[in-house]
Amino acid sequence: MSALRRPVALTLSMVASLALVAAGCSGDDSSSGLPADEQSSAFSPKDGDGVRLGILGQCEGPFGGFHEDVAAGTTLAFARFAGASPNSSTSALKGFSGAEVEGTPIELVGIGCGDDTADRILQEVRRLVEQQGANVIIGPLSGDEGIAVAEYAKGKPDLTVFAGISGSQEQTLQVQAPNYFRFYGDGAIWNAGLGDLLYHEEGWRKVAVIADDYSFGHTSAAGFIADFCGVGGEVTHRVFPPLGTTDYSSYISQLPNPDEVDGYFWAVGGTGTQAALEAFVNAKGDLTGDEHAGNFFFNPDLAQALGTDIAGAHVGGFATLPGDIRTPEIEEYLAAADETWESIPGSLSGNDPAPPSTAAAFGFFYGYYTAGVALVEGLKAVDGDISDPQAFQAAVAGLTLDLPHGSISLDENRSGIVDVGLSRLVVDDSGEVVQESVAVVPGVDQTFGGTFSPDTPSPGRDFPACEKRDLPWEGKAIPVVDGAPQR
Repeated sequence: MSALRRPVALTLSMVASLALVAAGCSGDDSSSGLPADEQSSAFSPKDGDGVRLGILGQCEGPFGGFHEDVAAGTTLAFARFAGASPNSSTSALKGFSGAEVEGTPIELVGIGCGDDTADRILQEVRRLVEQQGANVIIGPLSGDEGIAVAEYAKGKPDLTVFAGISGSQEQTLQVQAPNYFRFYGDGAIWNAGLGDLLYHEEGWRKVAVIADDYSFGHTSAAGFIADFCGVGGEVTHRVFPPLGTTDYSSYISQLPNPDEVDGYFWAVGGTGTQAALEAFVNAKGDLTGDEHAGNFFFNPDLAQALGTDIAGAHVGGFATLPGDIRTPEIEEYLAAADETWESIPGSLSGNDPAPPSTAAAFGFFYGYYTAGVALVEGLKAVDGDISDPQAFQAAVAGLTLDLPHGSISLDENRSGIVDVGLSRLVVDDSGEVVQESVAVVPGVDQTFGGTFSPDTPSPGRDFPACEKRDLPWEGKAIPVVDGAPQR
């Protein structure tokens, strides 16, 4: 296997681990018992004028297996750039100590436990802010949570929120809270160029779309539909199963047969990815990989459950570039993770102990890392003085971060302008299914070439319409050869 390729098999037990982690959570809305919350119990908002940080993760629901990853991503940023030391060599959920920027301490007051719902994450952010005294939040993780927390932040102007990896469009483009910052792309951005590639390179003309029926699924599908239809493609069907569905058979039956379309676009995430594809095989016959594309095909359980039939599928972007793209900055970042902990039980290792760089390579970890770096750089920009929250937020809005997977600046609604890496699943010499980069689309912003604006409807079951449009990246994606973008 090439050293430049990230084997899909790295995370063979991820879906199983999600179930285990979910089962291990109490279901108690208080989220008591989390190690970092225990650490914070002695901390009082009266202790000083520093940063009192709350982290919003998920320990339950379809993305409950990523809780360790998001705490670790945040901690790594402070370990690298704020002098923090993790309180445990084997778990980021134990918290950190000693973080300080320009003389301003960063104290962790708690880690919130979401479950993918807006109601639960609002309970958690209120607990962290109104009971634990947090004045800065990093998170949340998923789409509807992001909209809810952005709305909450809008009513708390002295609170500063750095989104974790929540990918819905509305939290920045529509809510427009001046104190809510997203240093990564949204679900639509992550599909920029994918439809163009499939139309012009693979000859797709007719596509059926299936996506989770919530804000991130809508946003992801909207990006693909805008891109594919923009270059002349046709979307024949749109099917939206609820997030967390276990039996997808009734939704698969709504899709056309393989001889009626050129391919299928999938934005079915979490524990649903494998279940949906297995339902497809049961109803439509064996997979032909090159008839499929989606955001979530990096889920390695697919390789275990579906075998090499998934090879040939195309994959949209995420917070990180595909794993076969390696630069000195990425290598340094991964090495720093290994120097910070002995091991981390992240999602890519099935929540079993593994080298921290394994977790750090994945986008969930990285999104929270970028948020932590943004907090550090924001503090530097105001010489550590956050006595005027609005001045601090103005400084954050003007940042450009030089990050391992590329520089990120913010648009006028404080959402990231990012490079998007597109890839394809292939079988390597050892027979493993691996992710291989095919192109990079640079500098994509949330307006998606003018397709979306504060005045357009939120992405949904019927929006956007399938219509031809000019997109600035059409025909301009940078090809990638052997993991090296041909800039």
